[in-house]
Amino acid sequence: MKKKLINMKFKLILAIIPMVIIATSCDKDFLEPDSISTFDTEYIYSNVDDARSGVNAVYSHFNQDAFRSRLSNNMTGNTDIEIGYQNGEYDNGRREIWNLDALPSNNDLNIVWTIAYRAIRDANIAIEGIKNSGNLESGDVALQNTLRQFLGEAHTLRAYWYSMLAYYFGDVPYITQAPVAGANFFVPPSHRNEILSQEIQALIDVEEGMQWGDQVANGIEQVNREYTLGMIARLALQRGGYYLTPELNMVRDSDYLEYYQIAKEYTNKLIELKDRPLPEDFRQIFYNQNIFQSPTNEDILFEVPFALGGGDVGWNIGIDVQGGDEAKHDYGSGGNYMSMPATYYMSFDSEDKRREVTCGLFRVTLEDTLAAVSVGGISQGKWNRRLLPNPPGKNSAKGTGINWPMMRYSDVLLMFAEAENELNGPTMAAQDAFRRVRQRAFDQEDWPVKVDAYMAQISASKQTFFDAIVDERAWEFGGEMIRKYELIRWNIYSEKIQETVEGLKRLADEAFAGIVDGPEYLYWKTDDDGNFVVLNPDSNVPAAPDDTWMRQSFLRGLHNDTTTYSEFILNDYGNYIDQGPKPGVVRYIFPKPLSAVDNSQGTLNNNGYGFNF
Repeated sequence: MKKKLINMKFKLILAIIPMVIIATSCDKDFLEPDSISTFDTEYIYSNVDDARSGVNAVYSHFNQDAFRSRLSNNMTGNTDIEIGYQNGEYDNGRREIWNLDALPSNNDLNIVWTIAYRAIRDANIAIEGIKNSGNLESGDVALQNTLRQFLGEAHTLRAYWYSMLAYYFGDVPYITQAPVAGANFFVPPSHRNEILSQEIQALIDVEEGMQWGDQVANGIEQVNREYTLGMIARLALQRGGYYLTPELNMVRDSDYLEYYQIAKEYTNKLIELKDRPLPEDFRQIFYNQNIFQSPTNEDILFEVPFALGGGDVGWNIGIDVQGGDEAKHDYGSGGNYMSMPATYYMSFDSEDKRREVTCGLFRVTLEDTLAAVSVGGISQGKWNRRLLPNPPGKNSAKGTGINWPMMRYSDVLLMFAEAENELNGPTMAAQDAFRRVRQRAFDQEDWPVKVDAYMAQISASKQTFFDAIVDERAWEFGGEMIRKYELIRWNIYSEKIQETVEGLKRLADEAFAGIVDGPEYLYWKTDDDGNFVVLNPDSNVPAAPDDTWMRQSFLRGLHNDTTTYSEFILNDYGNYIDQGPKPGVVRYIFPKPLSAVDNSQGTLNNNGYGFNF
């Protein structure tokens, strides 16, 4: 089974190469790619194999740094559950993004902008080619169905990239035509809500022609109807949520409830048409990714397929693994650019099975043993290169081939619960969807207290139910790097960061005073089977019961004898709270890249948002 799935990845990625040569230009402005002719598209999309290659060209951009290390994780900090330690260092890349002070010359912003528009360009070429091919009206039902699936894939991928552009840059040029000679490539920005509305409608128009994950050739490694239905809901909540204006105000449009209704309708449509039980073992969901298993009809709806030698999962996100020439193992080096704050770890119920999976408290040493991490090194434990079926070599780093999850069914259930609550309050339908996610987190014998009593408590009002959704999404999706987008659309970004800073300071004070409820020090060891075991994951103990346990400073590490608190508590969250251009408002929008502005013939600028360039 493993070998078949690995080969499947290679087939999908390698099928891209011919189309990339046709569609990609080098060293050109994003608005002026190589044009194509009507003859080209009619020829390319005249048969299924070439049409498949054309759509695969859109997927190819996932294997660029713009996605595999930026949008998938590096661009998503800081939040209340994930943090990239900036510590006053500047690199014209991710650290300025984490600190919300990136300049138009920032290299990471330029990479994301450029690749986003290349992916959009290739999606537009595929959409136009499929529509003009005549195959959608073919009397061959199988051919027609195949091309409708391809069309849905191209639309869904385009919608993803526009969603990201709207989150990072606000109003951007909205291009939906394939490039042709003589076209006007200098397009002014469209309002982000206009873009989102049109992309949502485009997905609504194509989703019924798509196929389920168990019907398409590559399963969940291919955009499928489940994912597209989920994306309609996700984009609708983005469209109906709050956003930052150039005047640095967080607003949402008066028609927002219409989009909550869309989110409810299309999550409910998926639930009714293609429901599935959530896998009971939360750990297995991500273990499958580490060992290249991609089961259909389970939790993950779509995951970006990385071939062996591609992707950064398990290199810059996941368990810290020390590799290199001196390593006594062949798994190579991996770490995480973003960690989990101690407040997040401590927020879990002690019986919640998701915590141990989500928060990595151990690292892999050069000696191929496990050791505890410090409080600043809590990693995204869902991915671990040490679990790879075949060790990639001592000096390996990037390119593990581990897939990246784009959406899970638990997300669909919680989006339904959120939309239903916003429209009608915590109805039984909203509670039932929420309950399914909550139940998996606990052993069944704990359900009367941890699920049933908890559900009764949070369902007292619309507000308490919403607050519980905010918490549940944090515990369910930690490390999957979607939290930033949620905090934005809920308009609680600054509020949650303030809570995090205050919570970290409280933990530091209490640990230093010896009165903390959580572990001032972790006591740990590995058992006879090599498993990492913590004596006191929740509590403070004065000493270990015997000398088989090792001690690692934990919450005590939040204190600094000189500055009282660790540097990241004092500095890395400042621009999210009171040091930005407008205290209490997170300026999450970034300037458009300098090269794009310079080459736009005056159609683009960086006016507003407090930018002073």
